[in-house]
Amino acid sequence: MKDDELIQLITPAIADLGLECLGIEYAPSRGNSLLRVYIDVPADAPPQRAVTLDDCEAVSRELSALLDVNDPIQGRYTLEVSSPGIDRPLFTSAQFARFAGETVRITLNLPQEGRRRLQGRIVGVEGGTITVEQDGVPVSVAHENIQKARLVADLVALGLVAGPKKGGKGMPRKVNK
Repeated sequence: MKDDELIQLITPAIADLGLECLGIEYAPSRGNSLLRVYIDVPADAPPQRAVTLDDCEAVSRELSALLDVNDPIQGRYTLEVSSPGIDRPLFTSAQFARFAGETVRITLNLPQEGRRRLQGRIVGVEGGTITVEQDGVPVSVAHENIQKARLVADLVALGLVAGPKKGGKGMPRKVNK
């Protein structure tokens, strides 16, 4: 079954639980494949609402039953339900547009200008084309050529790591004793 068909199958069940399906990652394997489903609260949910462990468990139960009945995947597989996390994956053009201005890391299916990896600020989305600014240069990529994309978390802005000291010359040096 193709990813699009699988998403169409599972999206209504996730929506019935008041959540949305961001996308899926399917990693086929001979022994035990992996189906990872990313869920999030709808964009119009209150800002303090986040995906909880209970949400992931509820979606996992629903999807397990749905997938058992429809049997869309050949062989054995593990179902994993996940929130997007701080390095949120981006699957659709609309998701890229929602996070315009943020930094994204992109892996391409086919090299473009000799590169398979890009990192830069999302500066535009027009139709199926995503434009990022990498090293001050705009680079446009066809959405179909994107294998994987994730936001790059600004750990300093999130307060998870200390930034450079004010008036200092960067990060402190490690001193060996």
